[in-house]
Amino acid sequence: MLTRGTTTARTAVLAVAVLATTLILAFIPGHRGWFDAGVYYGTVRHWAATGQLYDYVRPGTPYGFTYPPFAAVCMLPMRLLGWHPAIAVGVALSAVATALLLYWIVDPIARRRGWCRWYAFGLAACLCGLSNPVRDTFSFGQVNLLLVALVFADRELTSRQFTNRKWQLLAGVGTGLAAAIKLTPALFIVHLLLTRRWRAAATATATALGATGAGFLAGPEVSRQFWTVTLWDTDRVGGFANMSNQSLQGLIARLGPQLPGRALWVAASLAVLALWAYRLHRAEAARDSLAAYSLTGIACCLVSPITWVHHLVWMLPALVVLADAALDRTRRRTLLTLCWLLQLVLSSGMVWLWRPDGRDLGTLFGGSAYVLATLGLLLALPIRRHPEEPRPPARPQQAAAPAVRLPQRTAPARERPAPVG
Repeated sequence: MLTRGTTTARTAVLAVAVLATTLILAFIPGHRGWFDAGVYYGTVRHWAATGQLYDYVRPGTPYGFTYPPFAAVCMLPMRLLGWHPAIAVGVALSAVATALLLYWIVDPIARRRGWCRWYAFGLAACLCGLSNPVRDTFSFGQVNLLLVALVFADRELTSRQFTNRKWQLLAGVGTGLAAAIKLTPALFIVHLLLTRRWRAAATATATALGATGAGFLAGPEVSRQFWTVTLWDTDRVGGFANMSNQSLQGLIARLGPQLPGRALWVAASLAVLALWAYRLHRAEAARDSLAAYSLTGIACCLVSPITWVHHLVWMLPALVVLADAALDRTRRRTLLTLCWLLQLVLSSGMVWLWRPDGRDLGTLFGGSAYVLATLGLLLALPIRRHPEEPRPPARPQQAAAPAVRLPQRTAPARERPAPVG
């Protein structure tokens, strides 16, 4: 039971944490000026005016729209807004998505451990806001947090704690929409298949195909252009060796131009997918759905040819899994130290301290710190059986019928032991 003094102390600590987080976010270097939101904003207006989508380039830059046409359909309401209202709506949507995601992955842990839920949520939100991927998602005006929230909404609908059967019929819609907006989350459809959630997988596939079809209806010519030309033109999104690219392909490109980059990336990606499938099977067998979804998010980041730093918001659930496990292990100090170290690395922006043409250990370990951390989580993310998802209780064995013992005539009745029960 909380006393007034305890509540006051927690409120004070949380207020200080929020203030410190706000000041850091306000003065930390690296604000992106909602660059990607500017690309979206200009693209939908250009599309409406000319009927062309992928020939738009933001003035003064070489960057244009790289998503499927359905993503542009979803962004068409930006035409109705001015620049600053469009930014405000985008920030608000990302904030709501972040709040939902934290509620879904942090609140069950707080309830299970008997923590003060609003206090745990507030501290988790501060740590989340300080991480580089989240900062960049907001600062660029990106859509990543919305996609994570869509996928994890499906996790909620398919969880064993969710009992509303009518809403369960929608499981898979969020994953399908995320895959139609940006192709990388399509790996979660494979996740649903591997975990034998057949109905959700079918719903996700139908949703993705239907949304892609809506993109064809809205722009037949631009859809043909995207699926036949633009999708395969990797030069549109920037060089693989860019320090912002924290994928396997980026790591390989920074190791050296003499390497067979494409072949090595394919081989490495297949190895990562095999490891992911194995660990996903283990997580599913343990009924650890948060670890399972976290592993799939990590695999998405690794195998995608381009994984900008802001795409690494898919790592956030894995950090929560690691922190939760650290509180249960005997070597708690080691795992908690690792959690704080990963939080520090992901909040530091250290990858930009090196140049992509460096061929030293600093570039390998510092400039690729995020992708190495992602690989480490794929290899060693704890998988546990949670109290809220216990194993089915073993069927109790029936007690064997007591053997019938014939009374011995030589023993007097008064010496026989009294019957028990």
